[in-house]
Amino acid sequence: MKKTVVLYPGVGVGHLVPMVELAKVFLKHGVAVIVALVESGVKSTDFSAAVARAKTSNPSVDFHVLPPPPPAPVDSNSEVASTDLVTKIFKLLTAMNAPLRDFLRSLPSVDALILDMFCADAQDVAAELKMPAYIFYASGAADLAIFLNLSSRVAGNTAKMKELGDSVITFPGVPPFKASDLPNEVTGDGDALPAIVGMFDRMSHADGILINSFDSLETRAVRALRDGLFVPDRATPPVYCIGPLVSGGGGDKAEHECLRWLDVQPDKSVVFLSFGSMGTFSGKQLLEIAVGLEKSGERFLWVVRNPRSPDFTYGDSLPEPDLDALMPEGFLERTKDRGFVAKSWAPQVEVLRHRATGAFVTHCGWNSTLEGITAGLPLLCWPLYAEQRVNKVHIVEEMKLGVEMRGYNQDVVKAEEVEEKVRWVMASEGGKALRERVAVAKEGAAEALKEGGSSHLAFVQFLEDLGTATVQD
Repeated sequence: MKKTVVLYPGVGVGHLVPMVELAKVFLKHGVAVIVALVESGVKSTDFSAAVARAKTSNPSVDFHVLPPPPPAPVDSNSEVASTDLVTKIFKLLTAMNAPLRDFLRSLPSVDALILDMFCADAQDVAAELKMPAYIFYASGAADLAIFLNLSSRVAGNTAKMKELGDSVITFPGVPPFKASDLPNEVTGDGDALPAIVGMFDRMSHADGILINSFDSLETRAVRALRDGLFVPDRATPPVYCIGPLVSGGGGDKAEHECLRWLDVQPDKSVVFLSFGSMGTFSGKQLLEIAVGLEKSGERFLWVVRNPRSPDFTYGDSLPEPDLDALMPEGFLERTKDRGFVAKSWAPQVEVLRHRATGAFVTHCGWNSTLEGITAGLPLLCWPLYAEQRVNKVHIVEEMKLGVEMRGYNQDVVKAEEVEEKVRWVMASEGGKALRERVAVAKEGAAEALKEGGSSHLAFVQFLEDLGTATVQD
């Protein structure tokens, strides 16, 4: 009989998109796929749009929206509700275990549950229903190596991480990095760290971990994971590098006008600036970027999102930016022959793969990183939040496929830095060498996905292991 798997991506565009790409891989191998979606409780235009594009582009995948969880009991003695976004997400997803369990029970058969990293607590549901549970880690192997080791590093002392500051820390298989490059949720004053440590501890109990990366991109980190160097008290679950799982684009009926603009630009002449579904800047920073781009003299395509107001909360929709108000006076007119400013969104995959695009200024989200690498573009790294600063270290120090935008961790990146780095990547010998290294990585990504390639073989091995998986009572 045909196998069936349920994929559970949790919340957020950055977690949904690669999970949909994973669904396509299952389909290619003859496995039926159901994607169980969570209504996050907030009206997120970005997430809704991503779901709509996924459904339109993948009619063979069954998307099912789970009902909301039962209301939490009112406890007058409970602590004040957390304001930390990550903690709120954990609480929501833990509460979603009940509707997930009911949905799984309603299906004729399920051979495995594939969980997003934030959904690690749903392993309890899988255990109750006696089905194997695997984690799909949507970021890189080096990140996984670091965060799997967090539990032993923290050792119950969460204050320890906050005290490290800019101290350099080391982990097997990854370059040294500053503790301040870890996510704010790990080093800050919020209450997310215990939940994050607990999540990765739960992940280490899964039947296996699928990683959205490929062996030749992160050789040292993958080897360290497979050698079991990160879970001190027990065996590390099997890890399967099955990436890069990157969207092929499409899903929108009308061609975006920026693509028509790119069509008339010279080959490899345009710098593309885009900072993800949650990436926004202050008005002051937008002015610095504009001045730097204008002074660089290079062609550019820049996605500008409206600055967030002080009372912005996750899931709120940002209004469309007023470019005349946000840009320097006369900027749009002066740069109209060599620049294009897109409001709020652009079809990133199509832009990155366009023959006219020559470099990518990115926030270093893992999806965007893989999209840039598979398009063969050098990366100008401008991390903003979450694990992006750690990704920057891997990209610059280990992979050597990008350079850092200095000042990303300060009040603003200066116009002079934007001007210098854009010119460097487009016109210098150093930029040329960087481009050549990325070309090799692009080829390695394609080889990994081919039949007989490392990622193809890893997925085949995963399916074989799935067929023999047994659930422990």
